[in-house]
Amino acid sequence: RRIHFPGLESWEVGGEGRVPEGTIHTPSGLPAGTEERLLERLCRAAVLANDAFLGHRDHEWVAHGDAVDVALLVMAHKAGVTRQEALNAFPRLSVIPFESDRLFAATLNLVEGQPHAFVKGAVERLLPMCDRMATAEGDLPLDATAVEQAARTLAGEGYRVLALASGPVALGPDEAFGPEHLHGLVLLGLVGMIDPLRPEAKASIAACRRAGIEVAMVTGDHPVTALAIGRELGLAEDDEALVTGPELKATAGEAAFDGLVGRARIFARIEPRQKLDIVRSLQRQGHFVAVSGDGANDAPALRAAQVGVAMGRGGTEVARESADLVITDDNFASIVAGVEEGRIAYANVRKVIFLLVSTGAAELVLFILALFTGQPLPLLAVQLLWLNLVTNGIQDVALAFEPGEGDELKRPPRPPGEPIFNRVMVERVVVSALTIGGIAFALYQWLLAAGFNLDEARNGTLLLMVLFENVHAFNSRSEIRSLFGLGLMGNPVLLVGTLLAQGVHIGAMYTPGLREVLGLQPVSLAHWLMLLGLALVLLVVMELQKWFWRKRHPA
Repeated sequence: RRIHFPGLESWEVGGEGRVPEGTIHTPSGLPAGTEERLLERLCRAAVLANDAFLGHRDHEWVAHGDAVDVALLVMAHKAGVTRQEALNAFPRLSVIPFESDRLFAATLNLVEGQPHAFVKGAVERLLPMCDRMATAEGDLPLDATAVEQAARTLAGEGYRVLALASGPVALGPDEAFGPEHLHGLVLLGLVGMIDPLRPEAKASIAACRRAGIEVAMVTGDHPVTALAIGRELGLAEDDEALVTGPELKATAGEAAFDGLVGRARIFARIEPRQKLDIVRSLQRQGHFVAVSGDGANDAPALRAAQVGVAMGRGGTEVARESADLVITDDNFASIVAGVEEGRIAYANVRKVIFLLVSTGAAELVLFILALFTGQPLPLLAVQLLWLNLVTNGIQDVALAFEPGEGDELKRPPRPPGEPIFNRVMVERVVVSALTIGGIAFALYQWLLAAGFNLDEARNGTLLLMVLFENVHAFNSRSEIRSLFGLGLMGNPVLLVGTLLAQGVHIGAMYTPGLREVLGLQPVSLAHWLMLLGLALVLLVVMELQKWFWRKRHPA
């Protein structure tokens, strides 16, 4: 987006993305004369010290390779310089590939019969290689201070700054091209690149923090660039949250290393090996670590993290193979949405387990009370099977469709080792099981004492248990929130499933053959309403339990 030549104001590069459409503007307009020659030299170095591809296929632009290399090809194409034409004119002889510890890449090309080096890389690495700089007045002695100041200004605006240089190289007949030959070069200029932040990025990071998830940025960019982006994202306010790769390398011992990592939210000039070290440090400090990445050098960190998240669209195959999850749209917001959906899914699993376990425990309470008091069994085996089939067989499936409660990203993460049956689950199971079992047994005894025969008492007890489980399905919709705050239509599938379960049981009362097998009998509307009133006692009890829990655990 920006080009800076020593002694001149920065130029603007128009257009966005990988489509090479747009123009390059100087403060006074299009480059001409000396300015055009400066731009051509810079773009020639950008395409020669480059291994990416940019081409037009099937009526669209196609690019592959390193994102920085592609961006340089796009910029050069806007200036009328293409990689293939440059390679045809200046054949490649050798190459020094980019490595994170070098922070530069170079190629050796034949220019007018003589070997010339073309170098791209970090400003601080290229400055010692140069003794001159390209200006509108020609190649002048290098003013390193001015170049560094220009680089800091670009980095402070959030640009990733790259320097480009070139110059002749003296090589012996059998001498191999290496970093030691990179000296006496001409600094051609600086290029400022920026990947515009997605509009939702800052909001997604804020959502993570509300959810108890701390976000850190790990990059190989210059510290000033990283800090500028981090401030825009809300990751840091000052450089106290910034730690660089050299600072990590200078630490002595795990304790000092962990101390730096623990306070940092922005890591700059990080080497690939250090990404893995950062992950292990966070794990030593008790954190559950998720890592997102797209490059091959991210693979060790992706594999070491508890959750590795690779980018599916722009990520490398190595990164995707090393990750646990692949994000198809390369959007950080999708990770946050995945966290929310995961919490909803886990909560629904707990809700279904609670419904099944608490109703099963209530049936045990009913039978145990009958055995201890010497009463006949309150339900026959076939009635017990019917109860589980007509209620749990429908309602537990419907409960799995429960939508989120809306505060999933406002809750702290649960400890990884926390059991399903934690304190709140056990308390709710005990309270609901004792309530259902106790009231059902009291009704069973009252029916027998009131003169109803055993079959009629069992019929009434079974209908009450069905109604209890209908009501309890709605109690299960939230562990701590009141049912009245969720809305009856919040889960229409559960509402229909509950009505269906009750309808199936009432239908069985009037179905010849089936009612004889199950020992069922029709009941009057008044009798049904009385049993419904008893079943609603469970709703009151569970609402009180939730209220007391919220009082004891306000967080």
